[in-house]
Amino acid sequence: MTTTATTARERMLRAKDAARAVGLLDDAEKSALLRAVADAIEADAAAIVAANADDLERGRATGLSEALQDRLRLDEPRVAALAAAVREVADLPDPVGRVLDERTLPGGIRLTKVSVPFGVVGSIYEARPNVTVDIASLALRSGNAVVLRGGSAAELTNAALVRAMRGALADRGVDPEAIQTVDDFGREGARELMQARGLIDVLVPRGSAQLIETVVTESTVPVIETGAGVVHIVLDETAPIEWARDIVVNAKVQRPSVCNSVETVLVHRGGADRLVPEVVRALQAEGVTVHGDAQVARLADGIVAADDSDWEREYLSLDVAMRVVDDLDDALAHIRRYSTHHTESIITNDDANAARFLAEVDSAVVMVNASTRFTDGGEFGFGAEVGISTQKLHARGPMGLAELTSTKWLARGAGHVRA
Repeated sequence: MTTTATTARERMLRAKDAARAVGLLDDAEKSALLRAVADAIEADAAAIVAANADDLERGRATGLSEALQDRLRLDEPRVAALAAAVREVADLPDPVGRVLDERTLPGGIRLTKVSVPFGVVGSIYEARPNVTVDIASLALRSGNAVVLRGGSAAELTNAALVRAMRGALADRGVDPEAIQTVDDFGREGARELMQARGLIDVLVPRGSAQLIETVVTESTVPVIETGAGVVHIVLDETAPIEWARDIVVNAKVQRPSVCNSVETVLVHRGGADRLVPEVVRALQAEGVTVHGDAQVARLADGIVAADDSDWEREYLSLDVAMRVVDDLDDALAHIRRYSTHHTESIITNDDANAARFLAEVDSAVVMVNASTRFTDGGEFGFGAEVGISTQKLHARGPMGLAELTSTKWLARGAGHVRA
């Protein structure tokens, strides 16, 4: 199904109208609706993949980076994975109507604080068609409508996905205007989305640091900021060499184009002679270019000299920065200076160092002896994610259903008046 509204604002108005009905759907109705959405995505897989091939061809012709091409790409298995993620969201507990607090005032008025939908969730992102499905499914499961701006790189893919999902809503008797896209309005659609205070209740940007900064600075709509991922792994002097090697390779190589991929490895000087050569060899065997300081270059071959700019780079590619640090204090200072507060991990057998790292690192997710690739809504059991918030208000870390709800107080009296 296509949207025939003539302006971006009209589509947002329709989404706001549709949100009232979606917000009243009960648990079973929302679950059934999402299962229908998953079925529709699978049924339209061939058309979705064909549209994606056209987007990819255009992206290659216009110089779209390899990292963005990887995020853009949808094949049959990835489409099936999208549908599976929607079904996982359908099976999650309903986040709406949870009793968060209750009390009785001295005069007898009973107060209950409950979770409620935001209303209309907006999202601006680039070259990530999975976000189209993830955010729409999480929005519907939490009783919200959604307005999407997915960018020109994925315009045909996003249109095919939105068509399938809107069709599923219509078939279930739910207003399809609850899922909207403003892609065909281009940058003007994005601008209107950012300025739609009163129509859009919360806006979530996902993409490059530049995109996120633009949304944060230009929006009049409340924004949940999802930051870039300058992600660190610290190899303590007690790090088991197998853990260090396997975790760093997994965190860099499994999918380098995503925000939870490691970008900087900090190696404790006391373990550098043992750890650096082994970890570098393992990375290079997987095609990774290591940008290292002088100490790393002394311990391993094939190192590209790093400068200060490498410590703040989100490569999103088969590149990683590596530095030898004097001790844990030096590592923590480096992270404080360069981290985007996304995810950091330490590999160690020292319980005291692990405890310090967990306590002192101020990031959304802090890990011990685990790959940073686990920072993900699906891995955390959310089914999908809205994004990974690096801010501190309302939501932080991978955002799932609960982060797409607000609260309200219900007061029940019996003729009470205030003295």
